[in-house]
Order: sequence, then C-alpha cells, then structure tokens
Amino acid sequence: MLRLEPRAQPSTLWRYASPLLALAITVVLGVILFVALGKDPVRGLGVFFWEPIKSVYALSELIVKATPLLLIALGLAVCFRSNVWNIGAEGQFVMGAVFASGVALMADANTGAGFWVLILLAGIAGGMVWAGITAFLRDRFHASEILVSLMLVYVAIMALNFMVYGPWKDPLGYNFPQTKTFDAITQIPKLISGTRVNIGVLLALAGAGALWVFLFRTHAGFAQQVGGLAPDAARYAGFSSRKALWLALLTSGAAAGLAGALEVAGPLRQLTPFVPVGYGFAAIIVAFVGRLHPVGMVLSAVLMSMFYIGGELAQSRLGLPRSLTGVFQGLLLFTLLACDTLMQYRVRWVSKVEAL
Repeated sequence: MLRLEPRAQPSTLWRYASPLLALAITVVLGVILFVALGKDPVRGLGVFFWEPIKSVYALSELIVKATPLLLIALGLAVCFRSNVWNIGAEGQFVMGAVFASGVALMADANTGAGFWVLILLAGIAGGMVWAGITAFLRDRFHASEILVSLMLVYVAIMALNFMVYGPWKDPLGYNFPQTKTFDAITQIPKLISGTRVNIGVLLALAGAGALWVFLFRTHAGFAQQVGGLAPDAARYAGFSSRKALWLALLTSGAAAGLAGALEVAGPLRQLTPFVPVGYGFAAIIVAFVGRLHPVGMVLSAVLMSMFYIGGELAQSRLGLPRSLTGVFQGLLLFTLLACDTLMQYRVRWVSKVEAL
C-alpha cells in the first residue's frame, strides 16, 4: 500500500517552483479538456494565454481585472500568514462597493474635484465594517471565522440586491435593478486615455510594496507572522493574539472594500447585482499561488485575470460556457495543493506487514 511520509527537509527550490509546475499541469489538463469538448486545443489555449496580451487594449483590460484580485489577495495574505482564515473577502468586496456607491450617489452639480477620494474611503470603511463583524464574533464568542466570514458573503449580496431593487433603483433605468450612472465627478482618475485603467493599479502596487515592508521589515509584521506560525511562542513573547486577529481582518476587509469601491467608481460607474463576480474567492487562489508573498501575488493576479478574460472569450468565440473560468481556477488550485503535498511528503510503497 502507498503511504505519505514527511520529508526530512522540504526543498527550498520546489517551494517556489511548484506554482510553475502546477501551472504546467493545468495547461496539460486544459488541453485534454479542450480535446474532450471537441475544440482545437491550440486555439483554446490561445484564447486564455495569448488573446489577453496581444494588444495594448488587451493588456489594459488584463490590468483592470488584475487590480481587484491583487488588492484582495494582499489583504488575505495578512490573514493567512496570521493563521486567520478569512474566506469572506467576496462579501467585504461587495460591501465596499455598496458603501462607495452610497457616497457616489450623493454627488451633484456642486460637488468639487477630488470627491472620488471620499468614495474610496467609504469603500474601505465598508469592507472594514464587514470584516469587523467576523473579528468581533471570533474575539468575543470564539466563533469560527471561516463560517462567519463565508456566511456574511450571502448577507452582503442580499443587502446589495435590496438596495438596487429598492431605494437606489434608477427611476429612469427601464426597471432594471441598478443605480443611476454615477456623475462624471465621481470617476476614478484614469492612467491611460482610451482605456479603463485607473489609479487603482498604482494603489495595488503600492499596497504590495507596503505589505513587503510590513511583513519583512517591521516588528509588527514579525509579531503578526509569529502569531500565525507559533501561537504559543507568540504568547510567551508577549504578542497579543487579539490584536493580531483584529489587525488581520480589518486590513483584509479594507483591501477588499477598496477593491469594491474601485470597481463601481471605475469600470462600472454604477451599482448592479452583477458586482459580485467571484473576485473575493479567486483572490484566495491568487494569494496561495503567489506564496503569500507580495511579488508572487502580483504575478499570480495577472495569471488569474488571464483566466477571467479567457473564460469570457471562450464563451463568445468557442461557444463554451463561461464557467470554464472556474474550471481553470479549480485545476490550478488543486494541482498546486498536490504539488505542495508532494513537496512536504514523499510517497512510499509499504507492505501490509510494515503498515501494521
């Protein structure tokens, strides 16, 4: 029979190479999938890996998709390195979008320039409030942050639907469940004219740099990680587990809320029921494929945005369901988990006598 045995010393090389191996295996499985569906695998892979980068406009759309994924993943990395399992970033993203939309709808003819800053701050506040509920229930009642944060995703979506089907519904919107288009003064400043790329990408890259400094160059970041890796050692050193919990969840909520605000005040320019597109869940994969490291997450966010764009193109050009995006995301996650397992353990054949 087969048995998994811990390796004496896991390979440092494979720690960083396993995401590349997982991607290669995902590509191979993708080829098999396209063949099974009766599609040209070369064309299918081209849709996912070439079309998103073949032109300036395609690259701009890639950046637009990667920005919220990176922002959310950066916040989740703080949680996961602290051993706090925030699975509800999607809900925090949605509430950030709702709070930001509430401020954006207040704009009128007398609103001054720079109003978009208040919109982003409102989005950050919305994400922090939603994550704060999870932190409070975990801190006060020892509730599982996994279950609480996940269930709050559905509450956030119901709150979103209530607003767009109810008080915020555009009376001139032909009965569609959406707010009015936000005034031009609320628009997030763009970086490249003729595209949808805005300053959100700069905020995301600045966030990656700030996270690197926090994790690897500050005492607070060291304390945060020790609390996740060795809780007993953290308590012995006098590090507060409560502070680590609140810091992790509020940081994660703020990042997800900012991503939601950038989404509604940037590319969308209104609040609709279609704001939740799974960025909060996909960002979990981004975080782990990027090894919870800021540089790695920048690269994995770009990869995941290629999957999103590829899924949309596969639907329109190949006649495949849009859910193919989720299939590729799932394949990447499971192959990464398999590679990581084999990095930590070796497979050995043992006889029944040895097993006993």
